[in-house]
Amino acid sequence: MTKIVIDAMGGDFAPTQQVLGTVDALKQDKDLYAILCGDKPQIEAVLADCKYDKSRLEIVHTTEVITMEEIPTKAVKTKKDSSLVVAFRMLKEGKADGLVSSGSTGAVLTAGVLILGRLKGVSRPALCPAVPNYRGGATFICDCGANLECKTVNLVHFAIMGTAYAQAVYGVESPRVGLLNNGTEDHKGLSLQQETNALLKKVDCINYVGNVEGRDLMYGDIDVMVADGFTGNIATKAVEGCGKSISTIMKREFKRNIFTMLAAVLSGGVIKKIKKSMDYERVGGAMFLGLSKAVVKGHGNSKRTAFSVCIKQASDAVRGDMTGKMKAMLDKVDLDAIAEQAKASEGQA
Repeated sequence: MTKIVIDAMGGDFAPTQQVLGTVDALKQDKDLYAILCGDKPQIEAVLADCKYDKSRLEIVHTTEVITMEEIPTKAVKTKKDSSLVVAFRMLKEGKADGLVSSGSTGAVLTAGVLILGRLKGVSRPALCPAVPNYRGGATFICDCGANLECKTVNLVHFAIMGTAYAQAVYGVESPRVGLLNNGTEDHKGLSLQQETNALLKKVDCINYVGNVEGRDLMYGDIDVMVADGFTGNIATKAVEGCGKSISTIMKREFKRNIFTMLAAVLSGGVIKKIKKSMDYERVGGAMFLGLSKAVVKGHGNSKRTAFSVCIKQASDAVRGDMTGKMKAMLDKVDLDAIAEQAKASEGQA
């Protein structure tokens, strides 16, 4: 059994959508054992109307909740009986193999570092979501918001971790890695991008293809896009906004008159396929790469479908030995040498 511990109280619609998503995940995966951390009476009230395998679901009662408004470090240190902190303790103690939360990103990252810990050699954990692309698959952007200010060595680590994630969880044999920049030429970008581009060319364990532009996130021939958290977050949110805008425009135009309504009926099948291929709920949440075990951060407004996919992501990461492969890949790279090269490059800038 793969044991996944769930922060049932984290998110805009907790615990209802988290519990329903867990029930869906249990139905879809017969080798899944779920542990719900949260207010037991509230969780049981949702479960009362559900059919599920009771032998594969456990509830751990907690009395506190970390909200989106709280200062992450303070909340993690003081709210010892919060659903998030208890879930991370269980993961640390080996009572679970992976963790899922839709709570505060800062709190999840803080708890991940302070309670669970990082993989040896990882400078900083990174948030890595899967963005739907035109090929019908997904492109992984690493980092999308965990680290707003980065150094060259951080971006090199992101490239290695993103590669291991794509291989272990999604079965991409040799992920193509690109560095997000304002042009594809080597001289483009700020000193951070120029130095990172030069260093990534020397890392043998990744399939680095060079600089890429923002449009390549959804319409490029890459599997992993490396970025600092500030730039990566803007790119990700811009894509999300674009998808919502296109959907809204299509609905408006198809309702314009009788002829456009007829066109909508005739092209309904195609529209559904487009909508499905661009649906963010089907790709779930973002993996926190660099922590010692699999941790998935779902959107704060995740509904049951998206949350069930988050649980599948965590299970797949455990079964694919994501952290083990990441560690093996990091061991192959002379991280100290990379850090020294990065330091020297930054000193010359």
